[in-house]
Order: sequence, then C-alpha cells, then structure tokens
Amino acid sequence: MAGHPIAAITGLGFSALSRKPGPSARRLACDAVRDAAADAGLALSSIDGLLLNRSPIEPFETLPLTVQRDLGLRDLRLLASIEGEGSSAVQMIHYAALAIQSGMVERVACVFADAPIAPGVNAGQAFAIALPMTGIDGWEREIGFLGAAPAFALVAARYMALYGAQPEAFGAWAIAEREWAMRNPRAFLKQPLSIEDYLASRPIARPLRLLDCAYPVNGAVAFIVGRADSADQGPRPPAYIHGMGQGHGGCPAFGDLEPEFDNGAATAGRIAYEMAGIGPNDVSSAQFYAPFTCAGIVALENYGFCQRGEGADFVAAGQIRPGGKLPVNTGGGMLSGFYLQGATSLCEAVIQARGDGGERQVANDVVLATGLGGRQDHHGALILSPHASLA
Repeated sequence: MAGHPIAAITGLGFSALSRKPGPSARRLACDAVRDAAADAGLALSSIDGLLLNRSPIEPFETLPLTVQRDLGLRDLRLLASIEGEGSSAVQMIHYAALAIQSGMVERVACVFADAPIAPGVNAGQAFAIALPMTGIDGWEREIGFLGAAPAFALVAARYMALYGAQPEAFGAWAIAEREWAMRNPRAFLKQPLSIEDYLASRPIARPLRLLDCAYPVNGAVAFIVGRADSADQGPRPPAYIHGMGQGHGGCPAFGDLEPEFDNGAATAGRIAYEMAGIGPNDVSSAQFYAPFTCAGIVALENYGFCQRGEGADFVAAGQIRPGGKLPVNTGGGMLSGFYLQGATSLCEAVIQARGDGGERQVANDVVLATGLGGRQDHHGALILSPHASLA
C-alpha cells in the first residue's frame, strides 16, 4: 500500500467562526458541509456518506443524525456519529477513507461543530467540567479538579521535574504559534507575543498559564473525502491520504509506565508512517492537536521528531517557528489560531497540502495531522500530500 493513496480530501469548508454566542452547532455544521461541497465542486445530492463529530462534553442531541435531513441528503450509504474524544475528527477521515476504499461509498462529508460560548456562558465556564482520571466517582469535582487544564498541568509539572524544562520552553511554543497566527487571516490572536508577556500571564493551573491554553471558538469545519483515482478532477487540489493510524494506550497509570508520556501517540504515528512508507524525517510540516503547550512538546517526542526529554530544547531553539527545521501548527494552532478540537489541526494540514497557506505556506510534500482525546488517552494520525505517489 505504501506509495499509493487510500483516498483523498477533495473539499474543505468552514462556517463562521466566532467568540460570541450565535447559531447552534447543528446549524454551523450544515453551513460548513455546504461550504465544503461547494469547494469540491459537488452538489449536495452527490454525497452518499455523512460522519458527524460533536464535542465530547456535549449531548448527542447537539449534533444528531437528523443533520442528514437538515442538509436534505437522501439515500445515504453511510451515516454515523463518531466518538473518539479529541481524536474524532481524524478518526472520521479514517473511517471515510476505509469506506471509500472498500467501495461502500463514493463521497463522504465529515464535519466537526461546536458552540461552547452561549449567552451567559463563556469558554472557560463551558469547559469547566470534571475530567475523570482516578475512576473514583465524584473525586475530581469534590477537590475542584475541573476541566482539562489541571490534568495537563500534571503533564507539564512531570515534564519539568524529569527533564529540567523551564517555563521559557513552554513560552517558546506559545510564541511560535503566535508568529504563525499573525500570517493566518482566520486566526483570532495576532498581536505580537513576547516571553515577558507569556511569563506575566495569569496562572490557570500551575505550572500552566493563560497563554499555555487553547482559545475556544464557536464554529464548524467540514471535509469531503472521495476516491483517490478521480480526486484531481475537482476544482481544487486534492490532499491525498497516504497513511492513517490510531493508538489508545489503555491504563498506563497501572504499571511502570509514565502516564503523561507513554500513550497511544507513538503507536498512531508508527502505523501511519509505515502505511505511507515514510518516517518522521520525511515530514514537511506537523499539525498537532496541542490544546496546551506541554501537549505539543510531548507530541514532538512521541511522533519521532526528537528523543524523550528533548522536545523542550527543540522548541526553545526555534525549530518549530517560521523558518525553523520543522514548521508546526502553521495556522497558529489551538492557542493563537482557534480551538475547534481535532478540526483545527486537520484543516490546517489540508490547507498546507493544497498550497493554500498564503504568507504561512511551507514545504508540503508530506504533512502530518494528529488528533488527541481525553488526557492523552486517544490518538489519531494522518499523512497527507499533494502528490498521488510518495514512491
């Protein structure tokens, strides 16, 4: 299979993105699917598969299967709501590509939508829910362990304790994403960011500061996945899918592993690399699911770009910034671009693979996109390229 694409992403669509209350996630999803179909030069009636992904903190009714009716789609051959927490957006592409490769469907719309900001509810309040970690019912809420920030603060603290990383290394990640965001018209945070600004930002869950954390928005992103052999017939350049992988670590806390670092990312990456017939050294840019600076540093190591404990120095040396050795999160990532869970990294990977990056465009022969769910429990990876062959 190496060297030959599995399928291709032929359409990319966005709804309006906003930090203010507005339309429901369901309406935003429909807007994004229509936009993606138009981008692919398709009539909605030609889509025969629909995969949906909502935020895991939202109930099923937020984005129900009846979105099919909202879009006026008939006689679908594939319809499902995908739940893999933050890895779901990447997983949608996996399942769409496999269904297409099998001959089950021809064209699948995959959409993530979220609207956490509502009247009287800001982004911080929306995500301030208990994140189960211990298996003891109610323990996290009882001690005020709310949201993902405390969980990832443990990742950052453990990394600092084991490898001697200083706060400035995490700040270097935030600054790099801000520099990329300044080149992205869709990014929300574009003012220059200095290390002094970073260090002065208020604590959220020590050692994490405000500027270590993602910037949630209301919005939706949709992708059209189709056959590789006809992908070049559309109006926009395709992003060919050459590799896919998932990794789900299970219960690493019960054993001699490091739960902050020993997770499914390395498995997801290894499978995707092997399927594409490449290695980390072949990757032109990496689009990581990194809702916190520490998650990005750990991802660099788990996906093979540096050894364990070397990620902080890699970032501090400027290697992920514009002009660096490995362009990372070139749209501004989740910290300065916008946070729409796995759709953030995935849409930027498609933009780069198509050559649509404008001022932020980098080499795009091989683009890695990743998804991450839970407290680094669930991982998905995709290898995209504008080339139909990597041989």
